Amino acid sequence: MARRRKEEAQETREKILDAAIEVFHKSGVSRPSLSEIAKLAGVTRGAVYGHFENKADLFSALTDRIDLPDESLCQANLDNVCDPVGEIRKRWTALYRGVATNQQWQLIFEVLLLRCELVPESGGIYQRCAEGHREGTNRLRKLVEAAVRLGQLPENLDIQAAVPILHSSLFGLLHDWLMNPADYDLATVGERQVDAIIEMLRTSPALRTGTLSSLGA
Repeated sequence: MARRRKEEAQETREKILDAAIEVFHKSGVSRPSLSEIAKLAGVTRGAVYGHFENKADLFSALTDRIDLPDESLCQANLDNVCDPVGEIRKRWTALYRGVATNQQWQLIFEVLLLRCELVPESGGIYQRCAEGHREGTNRLRKLVEAAVRLGQLPENLDIQAAVPILHSSLFGLLHDWLMNPADYDLATVGERQVDAIIEMLRTSPALRTGTLSSLGA
């Protein structure tokens, strides 16, 4: 009996999350109420609060259904990565393939990148996004630093500049493709993009330490 109740509770939770994807995708994140989500899920508002503290908690659970770019990047032990550049390439190309082929992932990323209004009243959601971004950027920086130590990237690479350029480029392609998914194949273009960015990190004189100070002198 207890096992059955647990299964039913999990089914209810998943129904709520399914409904949240549909509601957020249609109406954005800040505007809809939990009552709207409960109605679509066929449950009471109290049932929603039985599983989630508030909308920010529900939003967080929704993002847990996918490997976010920030959070999936290098979940391995960063101290023992022997091929950090390969790790970056593997994680991001897998992400692009996943978004291109998984309809639910695509919907969730459309919510995250196209329908998530970071307004004051959605402070908890903004905090969730900001924390994920910060953690992911820190992981990426550690990978780039490891790549420099191992000689995969130049020792005079300007890491302070390289990390946000890499991070924003990868996120930017997702955003661009989600605007018009029929324009090109995300997995194919994404793989070429990652290789192009890595090549840029290895060869671009503009990404060497001291470049900005020397230009300004």
